[in-house]
Amino acid sequence: MNAAEPLPIEIDVHQVAQLRRSGEPFVLLDVREQDEWETARIEGAELLPLSELQARAGELQPHQGQRVVVYCHHGARSLQVVNLMRSSGFEQAQNMTGGIDQWSQEIDADVPRY
Repeated sequence: MNAAEPLPIEIDVHQVAQLRRSGEPFVLLDVREQDEWETARIEGAELLPLSELQARAGELQPHQGQRVVVYCHHGARSLQVVNLMRSSGFEQAQNMTGGIDQWSQEIDADVPRY
């Protein structure tokens, strides 16, 4: 378990892009549905759809204590997941505000918008 202070609950797309450039280890978790994932995704992300979270929650356990940045389409579902994760002891979980839509607009235009 990481003894670090909890990170701010939200992180913007520019901060996430900087994290990726820095090589700092973190998990990028996509909580959109499979069809959304097939339309557009951020390279290196792991998919765990919100609709499957309850059944697959155990898959998150190896990441407890790690920084986990969660995203969805615009940021609402991912914030819901971050709140659930934090209530389960994942103090380093963060919501990427604006989601993949903002990522596409401001960071990587090769990621399709939908």
